[in-house]
Amino acid sequence: MAQAVEEWYKQMPIITRSYLTAAIATTIGCSLDIISPHHLYLNPILVAKKYQFWRLITNFLFFRKMDLDFLFHMFFLARYCKLLEENSFRGRTADFFYMLLFGATVLTAIVLVGGMIPYLSESIAEVIFLSNSLTFMMVYVWSKQNPFIHMSFLGLFTFTAAYLPWVLLGFSVLVGASAWVDLLGMVAGHAYYFLEDVYPRMTGRRPLKTPSFIRALFADEAVVVARPVDLRFAAPAVEDIHQD
Repeated sequence: MAQAVEEWYKQMPIITRSYLTAAIATTIGCSLDIISPHHLYLNPILVAKKYQFWRLITNFLFFRKMDLDFLFHMFFLARYCKLLEENSFRGRTADFFYMLLFGATVLTAIVLVGGMIPYLSESIAEVIFLSNSLTFMMVYVWSKQNPFIHMSFLGLFTFTAAYLPWVLLGFSVLVGASAWVDLLGMVAGHAYYFLEDVYPRMTGRRPLKTPSFIRALFADEAVVVARPVDLRFAAPAVEDIHQD
């Protein structure tokens, strides 16, 4: 059993493995009183006036107390982060990291701006950890990129992946959890989906092109495409065409 878990962990792509490890370590550290959540949560005043910039990162690593809800979110983090990195972003680790960076920036901006709007400030002020929202963003992006996959919710009913975020939002409301956490993730996810997938098809421009300095941080693996076995009728390789 332990060996199987170790193999499963080692086979995770780098971003998924790093984020999952940091999230579990941070949450366990807080549960054992090694780390105080008061030093991790997002506080704009402490960030701006006390220069506690680490809060911009640590608030995405703490998933509250270790209970059934924690296991639930760890499952979604491991599953959908891994699915995105291995499929939609296969061979594009830098682009996947940039997606998470974009989502974290949008979520932080929503909390900062929303906290200054009269009718939203009280609700937004309750969101001091954005880890669940970032996880929900990944679920939303995956559902948009795989809308026709059939899924089942607890064996009660089936639906397509396009409705997964709404099903999870409804479940959160039913169990009494804050809907704002999921809604923020949906907003960030839709912003990324529109700017990365919809807008380029409409205009031919890609506003979320990954900066070169982020690409330099990752050595992406080349995606290998198998060539036909019968080379007599196979199309020439690109290199052969250039050489001619």
